[in-house]
Amino acid sequence: MSLRFLPAKMSRVVPGTIAVLIFGIAAGGSRCCRADDLHSAYEQAVSTSPAIARARAELDAALAGKPLARSALLPHLQAYASGGMNTAKVSGLGAQTLSTGYHSDVFSASLTESIFDGQARVAMAQSDSRIAASRAALAWAQQSIAMAVVQAYFGVLRARADEAVAQREAELLENIRKETQARLHAGMGDIIAVREVQAQLDAAKAELIAAHNDVAVSKSRLEELTHHAVGTLRDVGEFEARGPEPPTADAWIAAALRNQPLLEQAADEMKVADQQSAYQRRARWPTLTLSGIGQHSAGALIPPVTVDQIGASLNLSIPIYQGGRMRAGTRQAEALARASRANVAATRDQIRVDTQIAFFDLENSVARLNAAEAAVNSARTSLEATRKGYEIGSRSMIDLLTATTQMASAERTFALARYTQLVARVQLKAAAGVLSPQDIESINTLLTGPER
Repeated sequence: MSLRFLPAKMSRVVPGTIAVLIFGIAAGGSRCCRADDLHSAYEQAVSTSPAIARARAELDAALAGKPLARSALLPHLQAYASGGMNTAKVSGLGAQTLSTGYHSDVFSASLTESIFDGQARVAMAQSDSRIAASRAALAWAQQSIAMAVVQAYFGVLRARADEAVAQREAELLENIRKETQARLHAGMGDIIAVREVQAQLDAAKAELIAAHNDVAVSKSRLEELTHHAVGTLRDVGEFEARGPEPPTADAWIAAALRNQPLLEQAADEMKVADQQSAYQRRARWPTLTLSGIGQHSAGALIPPVTVDQIGASLNLSIPIYQGGRMRAGTRQAEALARASRANVAATRDQIRVDTQIAFFDLENSVARLNAAEAAVNSARTSLEATRKGYEIGSRSMIDLLTATTQMASAERTFALARYTQLVARVQLKAAAGVLSPQDIESINTLLTGPER
């Protein structure tokens, strides 16, 4: 099944462009260096992410666990050697006490081969399940970082767009304040209008301060992911709003249940827990090993003796009672297995909900973007008409202030809708467990707008 997005209405209105047309204010300065884009931010985050590094290290540990588990089934060869000087004082063998010193040497080699060990075979299967769980955890960490970078990147752009709108609003209100003050001095205005404009200007300045702080916080979030200072960023140009394809939530939920790494990890961890139960039950099983030994020893008290021997044996071990350890270990493992199965069920339910929410969020983002675009056009027309009406005296200063704030609010909403639409695309892919670097690159190709 192909997981794509359906195109909707073309989004052509850029908030900065609207503001320039209406207010005649040039926004933004010249940039002295190349702006970062989403792709570079993603690469920086992946290369420096502690979460990904930890997941990779845990996968390496799981891979090392397989030969470790296999070693219990392979031959074990051991060598032993000792040599030393001894002194002895012997009495009771005759009339005289014998005191002497002598040298002793012992060399041996032993070989042990497992013939039957039920727990060792379960441990081999467990190592495969742990490796699969670790691979899924790494895939989830990579997708999580990708999702976080997209959210943080567009979070910075949204904050900077809000800051620019707040700055333009404050500048326009300042111009209106000066104009009303001049009218008052000329005897053509009233003090109520002046005070109303001042109140709106104070509120706009407060919003500008909040916008400055929001930019700083948003930059910190992105820097935390990339471990790289945030400079200018490439903004979004014109793009088509796209809804989910396939256009049904059930198709995406089915894809999520097949591909979501979180569910794969939970299922593999459940296998490990079930296998641990089997491991504990097999603690009651007998074990059979084949042992062989070769030994050379030289040096004895009276007289000097040299012994060379070779032997082999089959060894059967049957555990009978170990203080209740086997029974307690089995109960513990079975309880953890039940908890693991419950975790799989809970994860599956959460994935269904998350995917459905992401699906509807993407669908809604298309309608919201179209509505926000229409609202900006309407607010622009209203502001232009109100400005002309104020100039000829048919509209009041309050009407102009209202139209100005409505325009700023529409611009903010439109900017938020644009970035939300792009984030929602990635969010649905992440919820379905199919987010890839190619999806990041696809979003990156839309960054054809100005630098922020």
